[in-house]
Amino acid sequence: MAPLGSKEEVQRLIKENPVMIFSKSYCPYCTQVKELFSSLGVEFKALELDLDENGESMHNALKEHSGQRTVPNVYIHGSHVGGADDTKKAHSDGRLLAMVNNTDAVANNGVTNYDYDLVVIGGGSGGLAAAKQAGKLGKKVALCDFVKPSPIGTSWGLGGTCVNVGCIPKKLMHQTALLGKSISDAKSFGWSVDSESVKHDWANLVEGVQNHIGSLNWGYRVALREKSVTYINGYGEFVDPHTIKTKNKRGVEKTITADKVIVAVGERPKYPELPNAKELCITSDDLFSLPHCPGKTLVIGASYVALECAGFLKGLGLDVTLMVRSIFLRGFDQDMADKVGQYMIDEELKVLRRYVPTAIEKIGDGKIRVTCKSTENDDVITDEYNTVLLAIGRESCTKTIGLDKAGVVSCKNGKIPTDDYDQTNVSNIFCIGDNAEGRPELTPVAIQAGVLLANRMFAGSKVKCDYDNVPTTVFTPVEYSACGLSEEKAIEKYGQDNIEVYHSEFFPLEWTVPGGSSDVCYAKVITNLSDGERVLGLHYFGPNAGEVMQGFAAAMKCGLTKELLDQTVGIHPTAAEVFTTLSITKRSGISVKAQGC
Repeated sequence: MAPLGSKEEVQRLIKENPVMIFSKSYCPYCTQVKELFSSLGVEFKALELDLDENGESMHNALKEHSGQRTVPNVYIHGSHVGGADDTKKAHSDGRLLAMVNNTDAVANNGVTNYDYDLVVIGGGSGGLAAAKQAGKLGKKVALCDFVKPSPIGTSWGLGGTCVNVGCIPKKLMHQTALLGKSISDAKSFGWSVDSESVKHDWANLVEGVQNHIGSLNWGYRVALREKSVTYINGYGEFVDPHTIKTKNKRGVEKTITADKVIVAVGERPKYPELPNAKELCITSDDLFSLPHCPGKTLVIGASYVALECAGFLKGLGLDVTLMVRSIFLRGFDQDMADKVGQYMIDEELKVLRRYVPTAIEKIGDGKIRVTCKSTENDDVITDEYNTVLLAIGRESCTKTIGLDKAGVVSCKNGKIPTDDYDQTNVSNIFCIGDNAEGRPELTPVAIQAGVLLANRMFAGSKVKCDYDNVPTTVFTPVEYSACGLSEEKAIEKYGQDNIEVYHSEFFPLEWTVPGGSSDVCYAKVITNLSDGERVLGLHYFGPNAGEVMQGFAAAMKCGLTKELLDQTVGIHPTAAEVFTTLSITKRSGISVKAQGC
């Protein structure tokens, strides 16, 4: 049995040193462990038992304390890790740095006072990503998610807006419309297809889309279980910075506590301040599971949601009108936005430009009468529709989760200011995704932010999410994709004289046989003349825009310049190769009409 003094010394060393290694100077396994901690930048205390005058008695005391007879013998924040193999395994599993960074264990001598290391409020893309990554790192995690039904009663499962009522069903319905256009083009390519006799079945489409969404909902639940994340199907609200109250659909309340909390509750569509708007209108929350064909439809709005929905509904052969208050695609490059809007007008989408609704009324036969007024004069228009779809913007769902009780500062619109590390003004509360002020409201951004945040919290990472040069695509009938600055923002930031804009119209080869307007598709590159013509913005309006832009977005992350674009050999014949041949500048005034192939 080891002397009492040696036992006390071992306990003191373990308690006072966040990382304590009992080692022997000649042991190769001890050397490996010390080199591992050094490579991770982790400070540690190593006691070489063979060089200490009390080494033998301390080794005996250590055996009694840990039950381990060999060295190295590693402790982190008072918890016994084990020997070399145990330490290496903890590192390969992503747990080692998580253990090192467990500051609560320091304060509480290895024991935390909370139910969970992390609670995520919101089960959308960002919240799921953060919860799964934290679970993968060995932390105790709970995720709270509860979907309040839309005003007409639509609800959905785990996965958030993107999966259930956003990106996924939108892209599938966009593809449906593209197939309809392909059928009409097929005859020109020799196919004996009577496009006039082809009919679309809305119920069939909705069933296929909803079946796919259901499989994704289930997949997310399985993924959480595999990462040992507790899924709470309850509405989460703050009681204080570390306490969350959840309430399920039966009204049963439960209170849980957490060391850290991530807010990722997303946004929901806005409604105008008009009588009957919530009772008679639908939004994108309802469209993708609508059990009946929308019929004659009025889409109110000019955002990407409005244009995308109007586009694919028109592509399905429906009578669609788009009501636009002012400009198309606010916040996007307006040169490109006007091209998107004009194309949809040229394709016979009815557009009420510079009008706003003033009355929405139910009339017989399931019809809705909408009265609208011009924003420029006294003109008033009244028409009847089967469906009125609102797409006038979205609002953050943070106003009812008790941010004030946690002391979290938020903006008037519900957005939450965060620092570069996604931290709010309350040190243990973080915010990612659409709820974070000034962040791109895009699914991939939320996912990446969630994973990186969990790694910073629990794996010692210092990597921040890069919110610059984020690519995005608007899935209108002809798609528009962009990465980097709009022309307006580039001029505002660098000045008109310091930027150059290269542009061109182009005509995709696959469009030549069925024919059509040759001045639709358009590309432009914005460069910084004072920085070696580094590319500031890439914009593309043409087929497969998202697929085209993804690779160029990676190039922009690498510091793409106009010279590098010029040196890139294009893939022929493709639409994307237009970026490798741009030579005409806007300031030159030379025509950019598409010529040849």
